[in-house]
Amino acid sequence: MKTGIFQAYLGIFAIMARENLHKSLEVYYEQVDSCPLRDRQFNFFEFVYVLSGKGSHSINGNRLPFKSGDLFLITPTDSHTFDLENMCEFMVIRFAPGYVKAYSWQSIDHIECLLYYASHLSGSILKNVEDKRMVASIMDGIRHAVEHDNIYNEDLICHFVNAVIVIAARNISVIKPENISPHADLRTLSILDYIQENIREPDRLKIATIAKEFGLSPTYLGSYFRKQCNEPIQQYISSYRIRQIEHRLRFSDRRIHEIADEFGFADESHINKFFKRHKGMSLKSYRKIQSSGPM
Repeated sequence: MKTGIFQAYLGIFAIMARENLHKSLEVYYEQVDSCPLRDRQFNFFEFVYVLSGKGSHSINGNRLPFKSGDLFLITPTDSHTFDLENMCEFMVIRFAPGYVKAYSWQSIDHIECLLYYASHLSGSILKNVEDKRMVASIMDGIRHAVEHDNIYNEDLICHFVNAVIVIAARNISVIKPENISPHADLRTLSILDYIQENIREPDRLKIATIAKEFGLSPTYLGSYFRKQCNEPIQQYISSYRIRQIEHRLRFSDRRIHEIADEFGFADESHINKFFKRHKGMSLKSYRKIQSSGPM
């Protein structure tokens, strides 16, 4: 049930059930005590900022608690659901990929790539304490602009939204691969994004396939990636796949054979061999340790 909902979509009104964006930017305030739609997927980016309330957020099969002050970024490739424990207030910002491309960012020429990287994260994307305070203030400003029909409100909201996008990108960039060069170029980020996007499709992560995708020779791709990320590309792929499997074991209730199938392994035996080679234990043992407390 929705109560006191106010939706202002910069000049248009829309129904929550729709999955397509009708303008390049839509912003609204929402007060709800239940999530009417489940496992939604969109063709746009969506920021969801928690003004008040608590519950859990499930994204791509992983479930984590949320609280006031959390900021979630849902990308066009994500499937997500909110489960609310009580009445919650949200500010929701939706924008098309073209909105990001159309704006002239002064110092971030790969901002769209950074935003897509959020699809491989769970939980609030705000990591910096000062940024949390800044976003809280910006969201107050957005809510005031949405609720009061003043002159130049549309321009003001766009500036607020752009500030949130930059702050989000700044926080996401902090959690890029830890070994990546601080001067990594756009192609490196695109390769990382390709690997992360296709982590469940082993055939698309063969070196020859990746090299062809980016117009490089397999030999050059290997040396280029090592120089930019300070580790072999195969090592990065394995490490990233391990992190995703760990995430499934910790934050989802999927069975081992379901996880094996999701990540392209032939069966439980194959995924256990792979996991044990990197973590020294079976998936079942890892899940048991995680459920009983910190490792």
